[in-house]
Amino acid sequence: MNNIEKIKSIKIKSIVVIKPGQLEIESRDIPIPKYDELRIKVMYAGICGSDVHILHGSNPFAKYPRVIGHEFLGVIDQIGEHSLDDNHDHDSDFDSNFDSTSNEISLKIGDKVVVDPVVSCGRCYACLHDKPNVCEHLSVIGVHQDGGFSEYVCVPKRNAYLVPKRVSDQNACLIEPFAVAANITSNTKVYPDDIAIIYGAGPIGLMVAQVLKWVYKVEHLIVTDRLDERLKMALANGADVALNTQNEDLEAYLHKMKIKPTLIIDAACHPSILNEAINIAAPAARIGIMGFSGDASSIIQQKITSKELSIYSSRLNSKKFPIVIEWMTQNLIKPELLVTHQFDYQDIKVAMDIFENHPKSCCKVILNF
Repeated sequence: MNNIEKIKSIKIKSIVVIKPGQLEIESRDIPIPKYDELRIKVMYAGICGSDVHILHGSNPFAKYPRVIGHEFLGVIDQIGEHSLDDNHDHDSDFDSNFDSTSNEISLKIGDKVVVDPVVSCGRCYACLHDKPNVCEHLSVIGVHQDGGFSEYVCVPKRNAYLVPKRVSDQNACLIEPFAVAANITSNTKVYPDDIAIIYGAGPIGLMVAQVLKWVYKVEHLIVTDRLDERLKMALANGADVALNTQNEDLEAYLHKMKIKPTLIIDAACHPSILNEAINIAAPAARIGIMGFSGDASSIIQQKITSKELSIYSSRLNSKKFPIVIEWMTQNLIKPELLVTHQFDYQDIKVAMDIFENHPKSCCKVILNF
């Protein structure tokens, strides 16, 4: 038995969605990194709403069976080299020499890293215009290809970012979702004199709240939700006002308080929100949307152009890991406020159930590998 055969005989545990509705912990061959890849020994991983959507078959991009997980931290276990395998099986849609401005520092075995799940080609229009997150050949780790809910995972070298010693493992697990918050706020732009509204106090909404208030220091921040427990978390994560829209009408509240929002972020992602956001927005306001609903939103063009509103969309993140890592090293954001539960990865079914079905007490869940 040669070295490659010996390595391939090693078995690892991976969390796999076999098909919609069926999640299992499988024994698989340990992956071998290709020449442009690193193998990561996973330490911790965070559960995201998209993982739940893949489990239920409601993520339109997922392919099955799939090892899920795109928020993870680990240690570099092996660096791919030409000598490991002459048959690289390199996908021609992807450019192995593409520099996505990931770490300029040379990574080495033993380094602790987080992984940007956005794998792009580097050659299409979107990539060439600094939008790899909507690459024509986009492949997302944990969605289109196997992800980090596994003892080991192979990832492109360019997608790994060194974690500074000042950043805790728990906080590092949240770099990816904070990069989503960084992306939407980068797209909309944020100014200190903004009066901002965030629809939804879920994990992403709360991360956007931290970014708006503690990084950009917006003048006034309102967060809406229908759960008092989540609104309490919103106040702890930077909101000046937390409004339960099940009990109070947002438009009526704004009229009463004589408030005209200049920045509106939809982190609840319901199609009806866009129309309301257009109605309540101040002249020259910006609106950011992140939803993936296939249902139509009813809007009136005149209401947009009469106030010259700008509407921005945001998907995943476009090279935002470095800025989030910088925020964490400077203690500008507080990821630890969002982690409510931790489980051993073998308790994945319990962890997924709590994440999905207990929003009053659960925000972010971390799996220990």
